[in-house]
Amino acid sequence: MYLKEALTIALRSMRAARLRTALTALGIVIGIAAVIVLLALGNGMRDGFSSAFGDLSRTLTVSKATPTTSDVARTKLLRESDVAALRNKRLAPDIESVTPLRSGTAVVRFGTNEFTATVNGTSPTFLQVRNDKIAAGRMFTEQENQEKARVVVISPKIVTYLFEDDVQKALESEITIGRIPFRVVGILAPAGDDQDHFAPVPLNASRVIFGGLDTLNGIGIVATSADRVPAAIEEIYQVLDAQHEVDGPDFRDYTVTASLDQVQKLNRYVTLLNWLTLAIGGIALFVGTLGVANIMMVTVTQRTKEIGIRKAIGARRSAILKQFLIESVVIAGMGGVVGVVLGILLTVVGGRFIQPLIPAIDTPWVSGWSVLAVFGISLLIGLVAGTYPARRAAQLNPIDAIRF
Repeated sequence: MYLKEALTIALRSMRAARLRTALTALGIVIGIAAVIVLLALGNGMRDGFSSAFGDLSRTLTVSKATPTTSDVARTKLLRESDVAALRNKRLAPDIESVTPLRSGTAVVRFGTNEFTATVNGTSPTFLQVRNDKIAAGRMFTEQENQEKARVVVISPKIVTYLFEDDVQKALESEITIGRIPFRVVGILAPAGDDQDHFAPVPLNASRVIFGGLDTLNGIGIVATSADRVPAAIEEIYQVLDAQHEVDGPDFRDYTVTASLDQVQKLNRYVTLLNWLTLAIGGIALFVGTLGVANIMMVTVTQRTKEIGIRKAIGARRSAILKQFLIESVVIAGMGGVVGVVLGILLTVVGGRFIQPLIPAIDTPWVSGWSVLAVFGISLLIGLVAGTYPARRAAQLNPIDAIRF
């Protein structure tokens, strides 16, 4: 039997049982649509993760430490001179930015309201190190830092206690940190943690709060890329070992901490979640496969006499096998096409609502390769589900089949 003739017979059989064909394809439609939507959600989750933690994976923190073997008298504090040395591109080409961190607690006041906050003397790159964003206003500039401008950026918790959540009132207002007046130029976005009580000020202006010292609590460093983090760590060791006159690793009076390990752990959780969601879609496809196989078995049973007559007048086993395989693949293929279209529509429509409801997830999107892969899976389902019923039909004895 030629392929065209087998396809014609299969389509006629499907038209003769339209409702049964539609219900059989429905299982494939639901499974394929579910996989498309879940893949789109996974893409949105990965994009959201990258935008939220992309810079964090490149972040390093240098903090003071007690050396395991050292003369206590030789232990040095972190200073602004260390920051200047690390900013030397000749010595540290894999470091993108260096952020000094001088912090301490101080009472912040506005009118009769007051709040104990963590004040950070730092540079404009503080947002990159903390992976924070500005919700309103702006970050202070490097020029303001050089001019020792008394400007401050405050966190939402400080806005709540001092301004009763009135962001517009907070912007450009004058608050006092300790007894020093500072002008509010920006509001940080909510950080979502218990440490959401920061008040970054320019490093040079922070000296009036912390007594004019050039010592630092830490140094925030951002590598040029996540792949260059190990190289950046080695460069930090070389620069600071020279600055602190360190003779070996056991004599280091500082420690370097990378955020990459934490980000990689979070990334593994996101990947695991994506696989779990795809497993749900796989279950739906498996159910659809069973539905196609079941209906093809019913079809073979109902057409047993027809199969016997065709074999009696000379139809080969390969012709019978081809006919039922084509019918199964066509049913699954039709379900795959409708499922892909439905999945894309649900992704487009759902993407308009999911972003406002779950800001951590970016807009879901469907890639071309995933559409082709899922459609190919639907054809494979038809082939797998139709193989046993088709073989059973091809192996029927013509005399027994005619008597059926």
